[in-house]
Amino acid sequence: MIIKNGNVFQEDGSYKVTDLYIENGRLVASEEEVTDKTELDASGLKVLPGLVDIHSHGAVRHDFSDADVDGLKVILQYERSQGVTSYCPTSMTLPKEELLKIFQTAKDVDQDETCARIVGINMEGPFLDPAKKGAHVEGYIRKPDIEFFRECNEAAGGLIKLVTLAPNMEGAEEFIRELHNETVISIGHTAADYDCAAQAMKQGAVHVTHLYNAMNPMGHREPGVIGAAADNEDCMVELIGDGIHIHPATVRNTFRLFGDSRVILISDSMMATGMENGKYELGGQEVTMKDRKATLADGTIAGSATCLFDCMKSVISMGVSEREAILAATANPARSIGIFDEVGSLTPGKRADIVLADEELNIVKVL
Repeated sequence: MIIKNGNVFQEDGSYKVTDLYIENGRLVASEEEVTDKTELDASGLKVLPGLVDIHSHGAVRHDFSDADVDGLKVILQYERSQGVTSYCPTSMTLPKEELLKIFQTAKDVDQDETCARIVGINMEGPFLDPAKKGAHVEGYIRKPDIEFFRECNEAAGGLIKLVTLAPNMEGAEEFIRELHNETVISIGHTAADYDCAAQAMKQGAVHVTHLYNAMNPMGHREPGVIGAAADNEDCMVELIGDGIHIHPATVRNTFRLFGDSRVILISDSMMATGMENGKYELGGQEVTMKDRKATLADGTIAGSATCLFDCMKSVISMGVSEREAILAATANPARSIGIFDEVGSLTPGKRADIVLADEELNIVKVL
């Protein structure tokens, strides 16, 4: 296939009117390499890389933690329809026996051309700080456990690409030292101070789970995880862009503070995403969703009800440049989990994961 005359998003964040050449599901450099020369006219359209959501629990009344392969496929189909072509289903804090079944589904689900591709699993919990549990069930939280993680990853077929860790919990230091070369260790759900977080990052935990949420705020005398992440140039940070979790001024200033290569937009979506207002569930707890805001009975925000593509558009509406927002939803998450050689930009050799959108970034077609 040849995509003609599209305004193609480049790796540097600019646009260029050019053609894209696709052979066997991958981008190639020239028309001579294409056997099927069917043309798709993209005149007047923006051509974007497929989005990469590395933190999402579910959508359309299904949750990864349901341990249901059919439900997981429905999630993957919804995500692809919303421009997400690479996806990390994300677990909640649950007993080990349940987590083993959940992770098995990511290995067993039937993925076809209608689905976003599972590129890894995000293990959010159970190695959290009860003081910052958020929507996680405190009774299932446990200390960082290397063998527990490896057992889960074996059940997942080695798919766990991210694991959230509270570095102020007993056993965290050993966990980071032992596993930072096996998976991305993300600091989150923690009351850790600056020194604790900075030390964890020095040991290899160079990722932060949903910055600002479920951690202490950045104070002028107590900068905490946020200050430590800003100081460490290797650290990448997730940001929920739904317009509910984080004030627009904070979103704008986060991009100023971390630049265009260290912010990762995530949805943190749960099963209410794509659904009407009502009662749903997250991690075994009832959630009420009204006007895209999902909360537990005590008012705690419980994930988002917004897909990543709409999160990307939301931060643009807050004043973040289109260039920065698209990079934060494509290249940056791909780099963060080590798959940028396959996805995240539209360069020869990579998967032909493509979103065609109009000038207002309304999706026209997902390839």
